[in-house]
Amino acid sequence: MNVVIVGGGVVGLACANALAGRGASVTVCEAGTLGGGSTGRAAGGIRTQFSTRVNVELSLASVPVWESFEDDFGVDIDYRRTGYLFLAREAETAASFRENVALQNDAGGDSRLLDPEAAREFCPELRAEEFVAATYSPLDGTADPHSAVQGYSRAVEEAGVEVRTKTPVTDLERVGDGESGEWRVETPAATLSAEYVVNAAGAWSRRVGRLAGVELPISPRRRQMAVVEPERTLPQSVPFTIDLDAGAYFRPEREETAVVGGHFADEDAEADPETFDESMDLGWAAEAIERADDCAAYFGPETRIRNGWAGLYAVTPDHHAILDEVRSGFVVAAGFSGHGFQHAPATGECVAELVAEGEASHVDISALSADRFDAAEGERPTLRERNVA
Repeated sequence: MNVVIVGGGVVGLACANALAGRGASVTVCEAGTLGGGSTGRAAGGIRTQFSTRVNVELSLASVPVWESFEDDFGVDIDYRRTGYLFLAREAETAASFRENVALQNDAGGDSRLLDPEAAREFCPELRAEEFVAATYSPLDGTADPHSAVQGYSRAVEEAGVEVRTKTPVTDLERVGDGESGEWRVETPAATLSAEYVVNAAGAWSRRVGRLAGVELPISPRRRQMAVVEPERTLPQSVPFTIDLDAGAYFRPEREETAVVGGHFADEDAEADPETFDESMDLGWAAEAIERADDCAAYFGPETRIRNGWAGLYAVTPDHHAILDEVRSGFVVAAGFSGHGFQHAPATGECVAELVAEGEASHVDISALSADRFDAAEGERPTLRERNVA
């Protein structure tokens, strides 16, 4: 079976790895460099604390891969399990936390609802008086996306996958139909033939879908992060902390620095993935530090900005991925809305099952079919991820 994967980020490489493990002949076409899109600009979070079961299960199915990644792939991804701490300022958010913890634990997670004062056990400088509830899971943590790409790329090349960088896909044409059909994949250097094409192009996935005659409700949205030197030392043991109502987050980084981020603007304009500004806005960074300081006393006026960047989320209307064979032989694995890195291992297995067996069993991804957006607004499934920063 011949498969062409469009996109050489962590999702595309995880798909290539799982497909090659099932004996498929795989070619990865990446327009730039491996991991050079959204993967290389990700915050590196790995968490089980989501508000829908399918996202929780994708996380739980991915965590064992991250745990054993160094042993299995030979690359240290700096995997640190220091947990995630979610914080609520509003009563309505606190109520959703209670529902989320019940759902997460029912799915096999280990989440806890905490009084804000008790959350200081994990984040000692937390301004607990500002919050009404918190949740924490020790299953959560962080890893280095660049190293994960390195590990996956080494593994797929050893498995015989052909990796073509600087190779954009310029056209897709379906020839024939059903089991006898195939895709002609045009690139500047060659025309490839494949029984299956996997669209794992992240922020570029809508454009790739259009080449295949498919309109995908996936929108590129610009997000920023800053690396700062906190005013007070932020211990490495502090969790990835998300002030959900303020839309802000922070986590420890190497060399006594911290990553701060979040989206604060009322508007969220669509970005052009070819021309968007990859640099960090200083005004945004100042606000991010201020919001981090409102959350915990590690930050303040003496916090120094070291560097920063902007990347793209590939966002769907309900903040869930599309994992589906949307046309005969055309599989979409995109639209993760900021969660693609952490869900990549499970996504790869599900895509391989869709291609090899016609149905995914690793995780029940039936809720992530593309046709969920076809129904009228009032008739769509009530699928919406609320734990998004």
